[in-house]
Amino acid sequence: MSAALKPRPRVLVIRGGAIGDFILTLPAIRLLRETIAGCHLEILGYPGICDLAVLAGMADATRSLEGRHMALLFAPGAAIDPELVSYLCSFNLVVSYLYDPDGFLRGNMERLKVKTYLELPHRVVEGAGHATAQLAKPLESLAMYLEDPAPRILPHAAQAEASRRIAVHPGSGSLRKTWALAHWQRVGHELQKQHPQATLTLITGEAEEERGITDQLVAAWAKLPHEHWQNLPLPQLAERLATCHAFLGHDSGISHLAAACGVPCHVFFGPTEPATWQPQGSCVHVCRAAGNDMGTLEWEAGWASLASFLQGLGA
Repeated sequence: MSAALKPRPRVLVIRGGAIGDFILTLPAIRLLRETIAGCHLEILGYPGICDLAVLAGMADATRSLEGRHMALLFAPGAAIDPELVSYLCSFNLVVSYLYDPDGFLRGNMERLKVKTYLELPHRVVEGAGHATAQLAKPLESLAMYLEDPAPRILPHAAQAEASRRIAVHPGSGSLRKTWALAHWQRVGHELQKQHPQATLTLITGEAEEERGITDQLVAAWAKLPHEHWQNLPLPQLAERLATCHAFLGHDSGISHLAAACGVPCHVFFGPTEPATWQPQGSCVHVCRAAGNDMGTLEWEAGWASLASFLQGLGA
């Protein structure tokens, strides 16, 4: 068969987890993409989240990990949908980050005669290096070595400098990671006073709505000129974030998204370890609460850190 007709190698990456977990895996996915020349790469994961890899040009297609037919992959000896069997067996390499403590998924992959199946640890250990490095290190068994640890989804848009948009995301997956809501309510007013030329933008999603954070912030900022990006699909949010001059938030998936879009980020850290979880980017500033407890971070210290960060950007 001539080189022109030789089929492209097919690679499947199976990755569950939340937004931040997926973004931290992007450097490993990029490593696969770039090392296996000309490969067709797909992601089996959660809808919306795994679409970020397509937006970044790291994946050609995605497929949902949800549904009963997928759950059967974790049942020993289960009758797997023939179409799913054909799909899995169409790949030359399947890389899985799924939790499989009993080995049922591996057993089914072997039974279905998936060509090459590589199981990678899904957990990240604090104190064992940055998460991006930990998630990519097992690929060294395939002679793939990560040199660039920064996730990249979109280049920082040229219009960001002109827009002077400051985005604020007051939420996180855990309340223990968040600065007091009253402080974020005050942040909007201080930003309006100190940076009247900036476009203030509030980012909220389902977690903030469920906790009542959205309603309280919208009420507190009611008289402030601002935009509100609420429940945007992640690819759309990424495209908008790429137009921002600065991003203010916590240790959260949205902070990782902003950094991956090239936005200068100020990120509050409390109980988690920045050396492991800090967003990777060219301009990420971390403010860690005393005693690793966000409840100890008073207004004066938090605002001083934010103000210094923005001044450094010329905001």
